[in-house]
Amino acid sequence: MSLSLRLEGAEVLRPGGLIRGSVGIDGGLLCDDLDARGVDLSGYRILPGIVDLHGDAFERHLAPRRGAMKDMEGGLRAAHAELAASGITTAVLAQFWSWEGGMRSPDFAQQMFGALGRVADAAVIDMRAQLRFEINMVDDYAAVEEAVARHGIGYVVFNDHLPHERLSKGQKPKRLTGMALKAARSPEAHWAMMQALEDRRGEVPALLDGLAARLGAAGVRLGSHDDHTADDRAAWRARGVRIAEFPETQDAAEAAQAAGEGVILGAPNVMRGGSHKGNASALDLITMGLADAIASDYHYPSLFRAALFLAASGLMEMPAAWGLVSSGPARLLGLSDRGTIAAGKRADLVILDAADQVAAVIAGGRVAHMSGDVAARFLG
Repeated sequence: MSLSLRLEGAEVLRPGGLIRGSVGIDGGLLCDDLDARGVDLSGYRILPGIVDLHGDAFERHLAPRRGAMKDMEGGLRAAHAELAASGITTAVLAQFWSWEGGMRSPDFAQQMFGALGRVADAAVIDMRAQLRFEINMVDDYAAVEEAVARHGIGYVVFNDHLPHERLSKGQKPKRLTGMALKAARSPEAHWAMMQALEDRRGEVPALLDGLAARLGAAGVRLGSHDDHTADDRAAWRARGVRIAEFPETQDAAEAAQAAGEGVILGAPNVMRGGSHKGNASALDLITMGLADAIASDYHYPSLFRAALFLAASGLMEMPAAWGLVSSGPARLLGLSDRGTIAAGKRADLVILDAADQVAAVIAGGRVAHMSGDVAARFLG
């Protein structure tokens, strides 16, 4: 059952900034002038719920140790708890469909999508799937398309993790043994499989053109991952792929923005002050205005911390900084019912305490997380 309450006395993030006032919640939606029980939240701040466009930290809940995955639905429920405690009210779980095997294999992806469908029905936060497809899997295009339709997946991202330069020379990839162990293959079998994919690389463009066209026509959001050049972005644009996830260079990010396409950067990159792989700094790209959204990538708590850091550092005003984790990603996903605090929007709220910690989270008008002293305010 959703709440019917009037939250009073807190600073509320509106488009113009933090303004002391009240927020009504009724029937799962935000409303003004609600005649309902009031909750005094003086000393707290109320912000729009976070929309996470791309996160794979759920993997640690599904398999806390290699081979220790026994209860996929239980793992997703544990991930739900972490998402809620991190202020995330809409979560897109990025699941690989890849030759890399293990938790990135097609079989695992099918199991995960099925489990997520069962868990999401009872979840408080909005949990959705993203399918990350390794484009060199030329025999899997039909299966991917079928999985997208069967599981109602609304966001597909195209990846290419094959080490083409080494494979084209017949050289073994770096860290081959580690990759093979994760895939439960021998190093020789893993290398042979990668080489076979490389040998069929010429089939990829036509297959990709067809798949992207059909998915786009079905209303699926399409993204590319780790674009390196403006030409990379132009090639994806020609296929109707309008979202650039984690562009590796300023050139790629500028090309996407110049074409009116969405640019997503990683929150851990913001908090680290740079990419762990030596790619473009998210801070630099944000400072240049080359970001539409920030995603959790591999660490859920980094999202709210990154937004607060951008505001506290003076790089952005609070509405713009928080917009990178709320209204910006909501827009890219086409979710016009959330991302801001306004009457008629979905009641997705993050309540921060004076120490900038997530004290409570409300998703769709229901309590997703509550911790510490704020609980006494709600319970009266």
